[in-house]
Amino acid sequence: MIKAIIIDDERHSCDALKMLLEKCCPQVQVAATCHSGEEALEKIRDLNPGLIFLDIEMPQMNGFQMLEQIPSIDFEIIFTTSYDQYAITAFKFSALDYLLKPVDREELEKAVRKVERKIN
Repeated sequence: MIKAIIIDDERHSCDALKMLLEKCCPQVQVAATCHSGEEALEKIRDLNPGLIFLDIEMPQMNGFQMLEQIPSIDFEIIFTTSYDQYAITAFKFSALDYLLKPVDREELEKAVRKVERKIN
């Protein structure tokens, strides 16, 4: 089981991704959904996830700024965003994948399989 956190300021995006994961990727357990970078930092510290799904454009603190606050990134990252122009920066943060919204079921399944291979 892969413990995951979904981080996105848009509640409907969190809900849609969580439902898609439940339907298509039963090996992923969504331990929390967070709607801000500040909330996510706390949940990451408390829950020690193996994977985060991270939006980039969020108020107050974007996804990259949030990652810069973490001293040691010991989890996998799949970015989920509406913007393709951040892909290069995302991979500099060792992103395992970069999914554009609305998240495609097949792309999500492929990304989760990458996580499984890397963890195992």
